[in-house]
Amino acid sequence: MRAVVQRVSDAAVSIGGRRVASIGHGLVVLLGVRAGDGPHEAARLAEKIAQLRIFDDAAGRMNRSVAETGGDVLVVSQFTLYGDTRKGRRPSYIDAAPPATAEPLYARFVGELERLLPGRVRTGEFRAMMAVALVNDGPVTLLVEQDARPGHDQTPTAGADGG
Repeated sequence: MRAVVQRVSDAAVSIGGRRVASIGHGLVVLLGVRAGDGPHEAARLAEKIAQLRIFDDAAGRMNRSVAETGGDVLVVSQFTLYGDTRKGRRPSYIDAAPPATAEPLYARFVGELERLLPGRVRTGEFRAMMAVALVNDGPVTLLVEQDARPGHDQTPTAGADGG
């Protein structure tokens, strides 16, 4: 699984001009599911994101998580995160999980986040054409991966401060 995580001060998702979800302070998570991912990856990625220390503490250091700050999370499915552009000009989506596999894993990820952050998770609509508007705070944007293949966990490493 692959997620683009953005720290935001405001974000919303609209479908056909109708706002379906919005948050204030928190995270926008664009989530892609890879062929071969399973429930374990969904659970681990949700836990990782809920605990990412990317919000400022009293000293102005990124040392607090969305779980600690009381922020919300807006999750948007985005299969294009597995678009491979290494060859040619048209992305290949062969690594993306098919919708029948991806949708339950997307739901599992959202469910795990809801368990960790009760009442603080909003979503777009799986497979819908969505307009996502956000104000990136910082800007802070991270790529977080949880790979099902052994030895391929691409989660962020600790910073120089031992973070």
